[in-house]
Amino acid sequence: MKTVVSRENPVYKTLRAQAARAGRAGEPAVLEGPHLCQAWLQHGGLPAMAVFDAERLDEPVLAGLADAVRAAACVALPSRLLAGLETVPASQGVLFVVQPPAPVLPARLQENCVWLDRIQDPGNVGTLLRTCAAAGVRRVLLSEGCAAAWSPKVLRSGQGAHFALQLHEQVDLRAAVARLAVPLAATALAQAQDLYQAALPPACAWVFGHEGQGVDPALLQAATLRLRIPHDSAAVESLNVAAAAAVCLFEQRRRQLARGPAPAPRP
Repeated sequence: MKTVVSRENPVYKTLRAQAARAGRAGEPAVLEGPHLCQAWLQHGGLPAMAVFDAERLDEPVLAGLADAVRAAACVALPSRLLAGLETVPASQGVLFVVQPPAPVLPARLQENCVWLDRIQDPGNVGTLLRTCAAAGVRRVLLSEGCAAAWSPKVLRSGQGAHFALQLHEQVDLRAAVARLAVPLAATALAQAQDLYQAALPPACAWVFGHEGQGVDPALLQAATLRLRIPHDSAAVESLNVAAAAAVCLFEQRRRQLARGPAPAPRP
């Protein structure tokens, strides 16, 4: 394990530059804390670089992570230098520099999936990813204009959901409509069916839109289903996009569980 003690060290300067660009298209991501780092080892393999607080390497969790990574890929920093790479006030003692996966978008989208249309707030994007994973959705398409899925704030909000999902960023959602083999379902306030009264298909592409502008009108036009969540409109005009997605996805999941598993095909 290499030990770095100076801010002028080339390794530390490289780490600072990577941390500043973390999560942008084509750039490495920075995973902070034991939880995300352990999840990466389980699902993503070894990191490009593992950075530890040199003053805490005797802690069992951090020592275990260091043992799991090639020594040549490990760097130990004093607490004061590690703090310059982290985005949270309370240091967790470790971060991994990793290259996020870039799965290929299938030619046909046939399973339940979620499309995020220009959702800008990192907390909303991370919460949406966590909700998708919890609801059994395994594929998420993010349009241009969305917060970067592998940025530090989204990773923190996602709490490990990234590793249960196939994430496709910078997708032209209008063009992706041609790939659909399932209905497109969009949330809307006007000219929409009540979510609880509508016939929901077992699988569809759910599209959730920009915090202020809602779903792109072209996607609304292409939607087979336009759905609204009945709420007290005298109190609030609309729901937060992450809350709305949770209501929709778990209503669909509730109905699927009530129907029970699909019968096995005849031989």
